[in-house]
Amino acid sequence: MNAPAITWRCWQWNEWSNTQLYDALRLRSHIFVVEQNCVFPEMDGIDPDCEHVCGTDAAGRLLAYARLLRPGLKYDEASIGRVVVDESARGFKLGVRLMETSLALCRARWPGQPIRIGAQQHLGKFYGSLGFMQISEPYLEDGIWHIDMRVAG
Repeated sequence: MNAPAITWRCWQWNEWSNTQLYDALRLRSHIFVVEQNCVFPEMDGIDPDCEHVCGTDAAGRLLAYARLLRPGLKYDEASIGRVVVDESARGFKLGVRLMETSLALCRARWPGQPIRIGAQQHLGKFYGSLGFMQISEPYLEDGIWHIDMRVAG
């Protein structure tokens, strides 16, 4: 099977249709709540202040998603969060493409600003391959071990 052709788009909160919003929240909750069996407040109230990176296939199906947080919203630095790839699209390095797209967008929006993430600890090597360095000790968040990581802007 070939990697799906992906169209990337970054949305402001007020630009989404109801269907696009539903698709993003459905994908996030499926991965973070159902697949990872983690009960936590997935909709944390900051989505309206974020930009939303969406990767869709030729049929318009949402396969990858991340949100961009401006400096000062969660951390002093810019941030990327809620990084997810649909189960059906795994194995094609779509997570790498999503993060590369998200990093490029952050760097364009906030030039020279470091980018910080709160990563699930088991994904440290993945984010490390993208240039992120661990900057915290592991900590438990919502029942999952996390580490803070940062990369140059």
